[in-house]
Amino acid sequence: MSDTAIFAISLAVTLVGLVVSWGVYRRRGAGTGLRGAALSLVPLAAAMTGVTEFFVDLAFSPTRWAGVAVAGVAVLLYLVSGAMISRRAGASGGAASGGRKAAGGGKQKPAGRSGGQQAVEGPAPGGDPEMAEIERILRDRGIS
Repeated sequence: MSDTAIFAISLAVTLVGLVVSWGVYRRRGAGTGLRGAALSLVPLAAAMTGVTEFFVDLAFSPTRWAGVAVAGVAVLLYLVSGAMISRRAGASGGAASGGRKAAGGGKQKPAGRSGGQQAVEGPAPGGDPEMAEIERILRDRGIS
């Protein structure tokens, strides 16, 4: 695509965006209108700096698409290798903790819990009996 066509399309998109931004400014205020104007100027800036030409060439060039595919494969391989390494590290850490579980005899009791039901200790001096019961429940569950 020629530079003139790219510039014309970018200018048209920018002008439409600025008209819409003016309407947004009138309806929602200066902050939203200025944000719309800023975003509307991006296509024109991209055309003037040559960024648009890069993307047009990318869209119509099989060689560049092959490069994008190779980059995608590289990212995919990197992510898969990270998952494999973390799984291997998790497996070796899991075996060590599994051995400790078996030696401990199975299920462990939470820190704050004892054999049977505890009686409510009664309210603190000048306290609420319901709060004393809530505190007991929290202690039983190991929450302090």
